[in-house]
Amino acid sequence: MKKALTLLVLTALLFTACNKEETDQEKPVIDLSADGAFPQNCDTLWLGETFTFRAVFTDNQALGSFIIEIHEDFDHHEHSTETEICEPMPEREPENPFMYLQNFTLAEGLNHYQAVVDITIPEGNTQGPYDEGDYHFFISLTDREGWSEQKGLSVKIMSR
Repeated sequence: MKKALTLLVLTALLFTACNKEETDQEKPVIDLSADGAFPQNCDTLWLGETFTFRAVFTDNQALGSFIIEIHEDFDHHEHSTETEICEPMPEREPENPFMYLQNFTLAEGLNHYQAVVDITIPEGNTQGPYDEGDYHFFISLTDREGWSEQKGLSVKIMSR
């Protein structure tokens, strides 16, 4: 009886282990080297104009969502992921900085996605014109399992 019970338990454990799905252990990928990807590190974006963000997102299993954030970098704080250093403007206190933060949920089951997002940078708001200068363009991509990858670009926002 003990042998039969032991054999039954071992068979059940083996069956359970064989049917377990593989756990996703890989981060998604943000590809800014794809043809037409924009912006790139050190690019200039223009007040009062619309630009099109373009990047390719991939994952070994399934993508989840991405966030785009644009915020001022007048104090030259760092979270750039790029090796190229952009020529900074002099440090200063922000007066009326532009800020953008948007979350995008991707359709279920995608493991490849061509991101195309039109973003308008107004010339200003009710407090006056937006500050020109150094900004960070931050992209965060998360897959369905919760792994994430970030890209931090240094850009300038200027008037023409």
